[in-house]
Amino acid sequence: MPKSLKQVLSQIEKLQKEAEALRTKEISGVVARIREAIEHYSLTQEELFGAGAKKTARRGRPVGSGAKPGRKAAGKQAVAGRQSMGAPKYHDGAGRTWTGVGKRPNWFKDALASGKKAEDLAIR
Repeated sequence: MPKSLKQVLSQIEKLQKEAEALRTKEISGVVARIREAIEHYSLTQEELFGAGAKKTARRGRPVGSGAKPGRKAAGKQAVAGRQSMGAPKYHDGAGRTWTGVGKRPNWFKDALASGKKAEDLAIR
């Protein structure tokens, strides 16, 4: 007997919940093993992520990947990655910062739209 759309959607939902539960269980095991290794070897943040590592990811690209996909690096500049724009001048309290140079990030625009002033977000 063929299944109905409702039955298939119900089965998909059940499998997604099961997959999420398995993922959560596996992640907890992986995190525990990583923490154990960090403690055993007394690793520092710099040793794990490099001296210039930041706590937040940069748009899904690995740190230091200045060259665009499919292009060869042309000299030292392309290998070195992006140059620093300077020290951050604004923050949102959730770890996101902006130097005040270039296009305003969405979190900054959202904060202004919600009634905050740029001075409220300034790093003092």
